[in-house]
Formats: sequence, C-alpha cells, structure tokens
Amino acid sequence: MTEMAALKPQHFQWSVEDRIATVRLDRPDRKNPLTFDSYAELRDTFRALPYATDVDAVIFASNGGNFCSGGDVHDIIGPLVGMEMKELLAFTRMTGDLVKAMIHCQKPIVAAVDGVCVGAGAIIAMASDLRLATPEAKTAFLFTRVGLAGCDMGACAMLPRIIGQGRAAELLYTGRSMSAEEGRDWGFWNALHGADDLEAEAQKLARRIAAGPTFAHGITKTQLNQEWNMSLDQAIEAEAQAQAICMQTRDFERAYRAFVAKEKPVFEGD
Repeated sequence: MTEMAALKPQHFQWSVEDRIATVRLDRPDRKNPLTFDSYAELRDTFRALPYATDVDAVIFASNGGNFCSGGDVHDIIGPLVGMEMKELLAFTRMTGDLVKAMIHCQKPIVAAVDGVCVGAGAIIAMASDLRLATPEAKTAFLFTRVGLAGCDMGACAMLPRIIGQGRAAELLYTGRSMSAEEGRDWGFWNALHGADDLEAEAQKLARRIAAGPTFAHGITKTQLNQEWNMSLDQAIEAEAQAQAICMQTRDFERAYRAFVAKEKPVFEGD
C-alpha cells in the first residue's frame, strides 16, 4: 500500500487533498498536449492507485482553459512517422495501457473539461467514470484527420456504449468536433457548468463520492467494466457475489445502525 500525496510527477500536476486526487496536464501554452513521457507517467500513476491508502476519487482537470490537445505534433507525431512497426506497436500499446490503468484503478474518476478536448484528450475524458464540461468544450476524436483509424485506445468499444453506435460512428469516421450541447444531450457529459464553476462542481461531485462507501465504489467500478463481456445471467451472478462481499463491510453495518438511529451514516471505506 502507498500514499499518493507524496507523488511528485515530472510531466503533469498532481495533488491530493481530502482524499481527492487532482491531475492536470501542464503545458497550457500549447493546450496541454501529451508526450511519450507524460503518457508513461500517467499510466504508471493510475496503475498505482489501487494500492493508494489516501485517495478515494480522482479529478482529471483542465489547465489554462483547455483539457488536452492530444498527442504533441512535434514530440510524438513527428517521431512516429520514422518508426518501424515494432516501435509503433509498443507506443500504441502504451497509450492503450493508460486507458486500462484508468479503468482498473478502482477509484472513480471525474473529468472536468474546458476548451480543447481532442484526440487522446477525448479518450481520457471518455475513459473517466463521470464527465463534466463547460459550454465552450470542443471534443473531437480526430484520428482520421491525421490519416489514422478511429479505433484508438478503445474508442470503438467504449464510445458507442456511451453515446450510441450511430453517433459514435459519425464522430470516429469524420473526426468532427462534438459541441458541448451535443455531448450533454447524447450522454457523454453528465452536466455542463460555466468555466468559473467547473472545478468547484467537479470537487463537489468527487467529495460526494469520497464520502460514500468507497470500498463498495471500487466494486461498482469493477462491475461496470467487467459486465461488458458478460451474459445477463453471468452479470446477475457476478453482482450477487460482489454484493455479498460488500455486505461483509463495516460500512454496511454502519448504514444499518445509522438507519435504526435515524442518523446519516458516516462511511469509512472498510
């Protein structure tokens, strides 16, 4: 087990306060593009989160009015053009590993998106559990616009489940920008907030989650992702086993005793 508050990443901002971690990319002058190093460091950070003793929720925030402009044209796209297949596959597997690390980190992730959210930035938002945005947010899965397929970092699996097959197909084929209003109406964004309120609303949502039964939240996140590949019978059985595990927690007992005493339960995550 580890405490993540002591983490000092070199390629993005990181802080932990009141058991909520906040991460933001740190190149606002270029709308926060990703580099080889930031991809790898983000992947390793989310891989460590299942063992964190001081984090119950994560906010992936914007910086300087933008979320993420995708892979850096000069630091990533240029070098990729000169690579052989083995190197290219190592890179694409690493980017996919970031999504897998986010999915398996056992902590709910809230994306707080302002401004540009494109390419891998759109994928990071997609891979988050809950997504808030400003009306100015512009989101694009623009891989086809740089000569690539829309099937990047799990987009063809995850995006249709969020917004529907036809809408996902349109965005992945055309690479066009999805407006904030479209994203809200299609279910990509949970809510829209003004830029001045975005992070406060993300904090409010993260605090609400962190105040809940956090061990059980980890089970919920696991089931939300694992049940994609289950039949209905398998899912119902998996949930029966998962809920039986949660019924052994002290938080379950606390909720019962609080109900009997007509009090609000105070969960402790055990």
